[in-house]
Amino acid sequence: MNAYRYDLHIHSCLSPCGDDDMTPASIAGVGALVGLQIMALTDHNTCKNCPAFFKAAKRYGIVPVAGMELTTAEDIHVLCLLPSLEAALDFDREIDKRRMKVPLNEKIFGRQLIMDENDNVIGTEPDYLLPATDVPIDDVPALVSRFGGVSYPAHVDRESNGVIAVLGAFPDNPGFLNAEFYDASKKDAYLLSYPALRTRRVLVSSDAHNLWSIRDENDSLTLDDEPYSSDRVREALFRVLKGETR
Repeated sequence: MNAYRYDLHIHSCLSPCGDDDMTPASIAGVGALVGLQIMALTDHNTCKNCPAFFKAAKRYGIVPVAGMELTTAEDIHVLCLLPSLEAALDFDREIDKRRMKVPLNEKIFGRQLIMDENDNVIGTEPDYLLPATDVPIDDVPALVSRFGGVSYPAHVDRESNGVIAVLGAFPDNPGFLNAEFYDASKKDAYLLSYPALRTRRVLVSSDAHNLWSIRDENDSLTLDDEPYSSDRVREALFRVLKGETR
């Protein structure tokens, strides 16, 4: 058992709000520099840069997690973490069918770049990735579970696209075992005001859209990692997030 410093909410240059220098290799490199050990790539409504991130993370000794920041039908952001790259790409194909397809205006929103592990552009996403999908928030846990993954509301302490700001409360959905905070200093106040949060595991992640926002003060999770392998650490992470182990 060892403590692993994590950041489970990071955007690449594929997200329209992500800087162009948020390439998979740069993200992994900066994560290693600031001492992170587990990192999840969670672009808006897509997983298409996760293959490059997995290869880049291996070079830097980072345990990679494939994920997505899903925009629900209510315009709430929910983090969806998948147990493998294959599961993430299957989930990507499912969400691609459920996205609102609006052509991207690059002059306004910038490019949406698909990269390889050496920071070469290998494609672009032509449709704007931020609009809501047709997935209601109540359906997210079951949908993500079909692919072996785990989901939980993102940045519950934010006004923009936060579940509490939109609904006025944390959802009483047994599938949401975790809740993410952007600002750890707000945890106590939110736990006092919203009792449902007290029964959830609280995670803190950066929601980084640029390299300097990848933090070095993130919380840690204690995971069973013996005998060590990247796959074992990732599997242990999912057992914790699913409530199967403490």
